[in-house]
Amino acid sequence: MGWLCGWRCSTCWRVECSKRTLREQVSENRRTLLRGGRVVDPVNGLDERIDVLIEAGCVASIGDQAQHQGDAAVVNVPGGAVICPGFIDMHAHLREPGHEYKETVATGVAAAVAGGFTAVACMPNTRPVNDDAGVTQLILAKADAAGLARVYPVGAVTRGQAGEQLAEIGELHAAGCVAVSDDGKSVANALVMRRALEYASMFDMPVIDHCEDAVLVGDGVAHEGYHAGVLGLRGWPAAAEEIVVERDIALSELTGSPVHLAHLSTRGALRAVRAGKERGVAVTCEVTPHHLTLTDEQLATYDTNHKTNPPLRELADVAALVEGLRDGTIDCIATDHAPHHYDEKQAEFDRAPFGVIGLETALSVCLDRLVHAGHVTLGRLVEVLSVNPARILGVPGGALTVGAPADITVLAPDLPVTVNARTFRSLGRNTPFDGWSLRGGVMATIVGGRTAYVNEAVADARVFTGVR
Repeated sequence: MGWLCGWRCSTCWRVECSKRTLREQVSENRRTLLRGGRVVDPVNGLDERIDVLIEAGCVASIGDQAQHQGDAAVVNVPGGAVICPGFIDMHAHLREPGHEYKETVATGVAAAVAGGFTAVACMPNTRPVNDDAGVTQLILAKADAAGLARVYPVGAVTRGQAGEQLAEIGELHAAGCVAVSDDGKSVANALVMRRALEYASMFDMPVIDHCEDAVLVGDGVAHEGYHAGVLGLRGWPAAAEEIVVERDIALSELTGSPVHLAHLSTRGALRAVRAGKERGVAVTCEVTPHHLTLTDEQLATYDTNHKTNPPLRELADVAALVEGLRDGTIDCIATDHAPHHYDEKQAEFDRAPFGVIGLETALSVCLDRLVHAGHVTLGRLVEVLSVNPARILGVPGGALTVGAPADITVLAPDLPVTVNARTFRSLGRNTPFDGWSLRGGVMATIVGGRTAYVNEAVADARVFTGVR
């Protein structure tokens, strides 16, 4: 394992192409000049065609100075490509240890780089639960061995995610955890949640809460509303989320400690976050691509690949979330990548597990349904996929600043993409977007100055045009 610019990175990176492609050009040279791409970096106020010089795994220079580095290997970035700070998924389930038949760290990070993510934060609901430094260290060792995306473990708030006793948060932090969460479960006890906020803030770690009143949800499997009633599915009221959101914001205000709310899905929850921010509460939140684009109307086929936690909501909720993304109330887009084995999802809707995968579809869905649809700018998309996740988790990335690790996502904004779950690098196939035709995708993913993924169709055929 090597260390570049003070950040963890691997010395062994896979090169799978037989032809001399962008992957090899970047990977074989200590100094590489990316020439001709449109650089979009909100932190540094960049949205223009300029060059980026990579040296020893870091951003060495950018702009006019980079153009004069005659001894660097030059990579002529195809026209229309967009160079961004690497995307960070702050909410994914890599399943290892304990559920390797669903996903492993290695397959999860392979899916991540194929989706344009240079880093992922993985949730602790493994078996055993990541409430112990040994589990954290195992996950990090697996990530280093894979040598693709960076992995940031999220430790459990409570021992065994039982909601009763706090985990050893200081020990988890020392082992490498960047946040704590009992994701998959809400921290039901308000006093335990208060103590978690107070204790985690001592280590500058956010508490990420899955907002769900389990008693109110009961055995609900779909949003409580018209479509659940027509389909005969047990309802899951929006209030079950909103009650816990309101409580967490109140506790954050009481303690002065930051809280991050996972996968918001209702307009009431969004109103509460907006009001909290207006009062100066240290609350942040995320939303998933599927909650931004799908509604409970999709449940009409009883396709369990639309069964998520929280459930798909009604159109008014989706419209409110899109507006919250546009006006800045929502801080991040996170995938909540939740792979399941094919057989598990091939069951009655009531019996199938909750969750969909998202690492390999998130970018295309967001480009097509948000950017090209005119809801948000490309710069805003970079903010919610890169800048804000890095800021909230306190991890490197989010900007192409000189001296920072060269974690870079290169986009093909107009690339025609047809989602095909059978070709995913993830072990999971449980996506609601299978077969969708979308506009926009990944050209390449560079981690620590070395290319972890290249979309060969884009790199070789130059099949996309410029952003309009």
